[in-house]
Amino acid sequence: MVLVFIDQAAGHIKKSSFEAASYAAKVAELTGTTAEAIILGTVADDLSQLGNYGITKVHTVADASLNNFDAQVYTKIITAAAENADVIVFSQNTTGKAVAPRLSVRLKAGLVSGAAALPELSNGFTVKKTVFSGKAFANITVTTAKKIIALNPNAYGVITTGGSAEVVPFNATIDAAKVTVESVDLVKGEVPLGEADIVVSGGRGLKGPENWGMITDLAHLLGAATACSRPVADIHWRPHHEHVGQTGLAIAPNLYIAVGISGAIQHLAGVNRSKTIVVINKDPEAPFFKAADYGIVGDAFEVMPKIIDAVKKLKAS
Repeated sequence: MVLVFIDQAAGHIKKSSFEAASYAAKVAELTGTTAEAIILGTVADDLSQLGNYGITKVHTVADASLNNFDAQVYTKIITAAAENADVIVFSQNTTGKAVAPRLSVRLKAGLVSGAAALPELSNGFTVKKTVFSGKAFANITVTTAKKIIALNPNAYGVITTGGSAEVVPFNATIDAAKVTVESVDLVKGEVPLGEADIVVSGGRGLKGPENWGMITDLAHLLGAATACSRPVADIHWRPHHEHVGQTGLAIAPNLYIAVGISGAIQHLAGVNRSKTIVVINKDPEAPFFKAADYGIVGDAFEVMPKIIDAVKKLKAS
């Protein structure tokens, strides 16, 4: 059996978990078994919908104390749920990064973090993963009886298969949380950066926070999330939760538009898994152009208004 952990926030399944479910279902097909899921906390979504992504059964631990993430508590419950699993799948997000290594130790299971493709089974169990901040790939062969895979977001895609999953309660021992959550600050009215298909990002080339309207205007037109480089967050032009890069959030949208960002290696490390990168910069020698799929050499204050007008006309037509 292949078991996939379904991550949720505020009672709703995260987009990355639909991708992890699709991936787990395909791994189950390749290994001749079934894919099941486990989800912790109280969930408002219809969990039977996971059958549409190839999941046959969903195990739930609907306890409100699990709505706040605690790595040790989660690990103990998932360890029990994975007793009959041969492969356990996570999304390589904050939760997966915290739980998968702990689970690996408890189960004595080989772990491949940052997986970028389905396992190759012709000669053992080999998984391709990203290394060196996404600049290269490595093929890792796992020889343990149980195997854990943490899938890079947007590496596989969301695949619907039709069907409905059986939803059953899982009888788990829930330890007292080691972490106390005193308050939660939620970003409302915006596309979550980690879940966005399109991201519009700005750097110091915008010269000041008063010019950020061109970033938000384009983002609203495209249904995109907004992001920024580290210097922009450090000087408080934008909030730190928008900082993408090696020391910020690593993202992998289908489209990443960088405006006025030179493209230092630390920034590239957080965005180089984007499917398509568009760079707008007036410096033709900006290093970001070497990583870009499309580049515009020009002043952002001249280029962006034209792009915004073009998008408005396209949407109007």
